[in-house]
Amino acid sequence: MNSETSKKITPIDRFLGLMENAPSSDRFLLRTAFFVVIACGIWLLFAINHHYSAITPTSGGNFAEGIVGTPRFVNPALALTRADQDVTALIYSGLMHLTPNGTLENDLAENISISNDGLTYNIQLKKDITFHDGAPVKARDVVYTIRLIQDPDLKSPLRGNWTDVIIEEIEEHELNIILTEAYAPFIENFTLGIMPAHLWSSLPIEQLPFSQLNTEPIGSGSFAVTNAKRDSSGLITEYTLSSYRDNQLKPNIDAISLLFYQNEAMVQTALTESKIDTTSYLPVSELNTVDKERYQLIEEPLPRIFGIFFNQNKSTPLRDLSARKALTAAIDKSLLIESALSGHGVPIDRPTAFIAGELESASSTELVTGDLTQSEIAIEILDEGGWQKNNIGLWEKKIGENVVTLSVTLRTGNDPVFAALTEKITASWRDIGVEVVAEKFEQSDLVQSVIRPREFEAILFGFDVGRSYDLYPFWHSSQQDDPGLNIAQYANVEVDSLLEDARTEQFGPTRLETLNEASETISKEYPAIFIFQPTFTYVLDNRIKPASMKQISRPADRFANIAEWHTNTESLWPFFRSDDQTSE
Repeated sequence: MNSETSKKITPIDRFLGLMENAPSSDRFLLRTAFFVVIACGIWLLFAINHHYSAITPTSGGNFAEGIVGTPRFVNPALALTRADQDVTALIYSGLMHLTPNGTLENDLAENISISNDGLTYNIQLKKDITFHDGAPVKARDVVYTIRLIQDPDLKSPLRGNWTDVIIEEIEEHELNIILTEAYAPFIENFTLGIMPAHLWSSLPIEQLPFSQLNTEPIGSGSFAVTNAKRDSSGLITEYTLSSYRDNQLKPNIDAISLLFYQNEAMVQTALTESKIDTTSYLPVSELNTVDKERYQLIEEPLPRIFGIFFNQNKSTPLRDLSARKALTAAIDKSLLIESALSGHGVPIDRPTAFIAGELESASSTELVTGDLTQSEIAIEILDEGGWQKNNIGLWEKKIGENVVTLSVTLRTGNDPVFAALTEKITASWRDIGVEVVAEKFEQSDLVQSVIRPREFEAILFGFDVGRSYDLYPFWHSSQQDDPGLNIAQYANVEVDSLLEDARTEQFGPTRLETLNEASETISKEYPAIFIFQPTFTYVLDNRIKPASMKQISRPADRFANIAEWHTNTESLWPFFRSDDQTSE
């Protein structure tokens, strides 16, 4: 028996032989059936693959980010400008970090336990985390970073967050942070980037701002600086960051280029010329011109409240509830945002819109409009409130022993956005017969001469209330005078009690309900006109798939989950995916 006949004959061989030896009429049918079966099998394989496989991020890819400004203090203790904060967020990591859904979770910390009285935070660090130079992250690094910020000679912008806080090292990977009084939002400070003590601690405090480590930083975050380009004056013009995969968070993106520009117009040109792929620095007036087929726009509200705050101690007419309600009703907030902010803002009517993703942009003070215009609603409120127009068309009312005219002097900052808002607001008030004077101040003068001494009848201003929405500094009666931030000098015993409770309640439904109740009470008394929350807008090339950016408190928070971003993907069945991927 030769080798050919000894070969095993497969069922397919038999079928092909049968098909070729069949009569010609049957041969055509058999061939057709054969190819139909093959085609159906291929289709079935594709269908099964499509149904069961999943698109999975893979390592690789890069992108270029455009930033306005020059990095000088890429250092968690001194970062103040947006450029510094953006780079710091990529290089450093904290005890905790913001998750894509807007909550906090452990990062460098393995475990954080809080004492029953809310005063002591016991922190145990992960033992396998290293800085970019390979040195392990230890408790001494956390202690050094916080004590550095507390040093008055450094003048850290974060010093106020750590006043009267005691920090003590227990063991190599364990420490305590102790407060003098319970304050639930304090845990937000645990996102602070931790600095390597072995590199910084030998520097005298007066030399620290001049250290080369400020522009050649070493942290423990997802990306490390591998190259820095400077101009002829020595200023950084570009950073090349490479992924740092020696820690638990292993970023998908291989590299990020950070390109620094002098102004927003230069960033816009760079985007148009495809020199950059992402930016958060486009002027709001230009966002609507972005090519939506090539770029995606991510827009999220920031926890900043802009409104008109009344000082009833300086104005008799503004002590009247119907006057404050009418002034509120006269303003079309949506139209105001569209005209002054190109639509990039969220109208609000209370001080806790979008809190922790749980509370809606409330309707507690929303006036039922029906078919009436804003002006008609305002006029109706004044009529019902006992106001009458005099012979020159201004509203008057007897309050106490005197007849007063409804007039408002509105003060604000000398800024293009505030100027546009002021123009629309004053026009709305004049349309209903209110006498209005608008006064603009440079920022420093506004703070020193107007806000701190409470020298205003009404002021158009904005506050950063933070992700925790701690309303205590802005609405508690103990904060009426400088340096408190209760510029409306609002006082309500019930609200005081609620705000005190919210400061000690841990994050969760109870705290949200407490803040919501306080917010409702405040809004019903109209101590201010709550107008809008600004939105943060980020422009990205469509090939980049970022993590979600919910509940960010500042633009740099967009990088809180940079390790999850990706540009490359592959299609895998579940049993081929890693444990980390299947748990997503």
